[in-house]
Amino acid sequence: MARLAFAVEPSVEDRLLADAVEAGHVVVARAMVRAELIEALDVVAPDVVLAGAGRAMLDAELLEACDLRGIRLVALAASDAERSHARAIGLHEVFDAGSAWADLEAAVSGGVTLPSRVSGEASRAGEHSNGAVIAVWGPGGAPGRTTIAVNLAAEIAAAGHRVALIDADPYGGAVAPTLGLLDEAPGFASACRLAGADALDRAELERIAQRYSSPRASFDVFTGLVGPNRWPELARDRVGTAIAKIREWVEYVVIDTGFSLEHDEELTSDQFAPRRNAATFTSLAKADHVVAVGLADPVGLSRLLRGHAELVDLVDADRISVVVNRVRTSALGIDAYGQVRQTMRRFSGLSEVTMLPHDGRATDAAILTARTLRDASPKSPLRAAVREFAHEAFLPVPAADERRRRRVRRARRSAVAAAAV
Repeated sequence: MARLAFAVEPSVEDRLLADAVEAGHVVVARAMVRAELIEALDVVAPDVVLAGAGRAMLDAELLEACDLRGIRLVALAASDAERSHARAIGLHEVFDAGSAWADLEAAVSGGVTLPSRVSGEASRAGEHSNGAVIAVWGPGGAPGRTTIAVNLAAEIAAAGHRVALIDADPYGGAVAPTLGLLDEAPGFASACRLAGADALDRAELERIAQRYSSPRASFDVFTGLVGPNRWPELARDRVGTAIAKIREWVEYVVIDTGFSLEHDEELTSDQFAPRRNAATFTSLAKADHVVAVGLADPVGLSRLLRGHAELVDLVDADRISVVVNRVRTSALGIDAYGQVRQTMRRFSGLSEVTMLPHDGRATDAAILTARTLRDASPKSPLRAAVREFAHEAFLPVPAADERRRRRVRRARRSAVAAAAV
């Protein structure tokens, strides 16, 4: 189900409206001019805008406004000239104005791999197909797994992608209280039970998922266990099937995993008994990319180094990104960033480490309001660092941004050459 805003010719709207509602979508706005539509985006918070491809409605300002809020923009072109205009401003989701609703359903429901403004170029981190899975892992000691997972989901959703956040921690979930969601019925455990009965389909996913709503970055959440004693509900096969079904439903899946990588429980005499850490092992195995999070203090770095050595036995090293959280001079002394970089390079051979600044004010604001950093403190240094990491590691680079970067690099080289003369 998607929240739709119609900004097309009345005849086109009349033809599509009934089918859209019958398909289960909610229409939140209709028949507005471009300026009114842009002003209403924050108020009505649509997931998808269906707009005419004529110059009177579709322009770079509308495209940028939708991109900024993570809203999918789909254009309906009545002529070759309108189609060319949409392509010229960078919109790739363009359909014929005479298309039936069945032709639009895939775009409206998130079936298009990339958002409108993103070209087909791969990011520096490599290509990611529809359904990429990102597992966020970290050792014991509260290094910030849930904070990173929640805000990665928010930043990827804000870039225009359909995202699902899974709380798969078998020791008790923290995603629901972090986002102020009700967790009487754990969503991911429900998905696993349905998967075990071969009954997990799209309708059930939409039913059990909770929606974190934001004008700029909404995403679906499968809440975690309400108590650690319910861990047998997250059996290995069921977890694997549930993740596979969810990744078919969305573009990106972010998983908040458990901390323990112990195999001791498998030495028991009952080889068919459920394993407490099975959900964590399965999430890591199913992930296309693993984010290993550690704390920037002597104890936290020691735990991260030991945990990373165990993690590379389970996951290929090229699929792991190491993130050091809460970097601060009060715990590491002068040049805290240099200390972290030197420690990781010396003891683990890691030269590429993402470091996130300590920002207690922003994280406290997010916890107090049960919101993401993007919503609670959008200008905070921590939120900016998480956004940069998400874009660098997981998201394709928009062609316009790449051209801008090239112009900046050329300008810098020219400035250096002029200074040398």
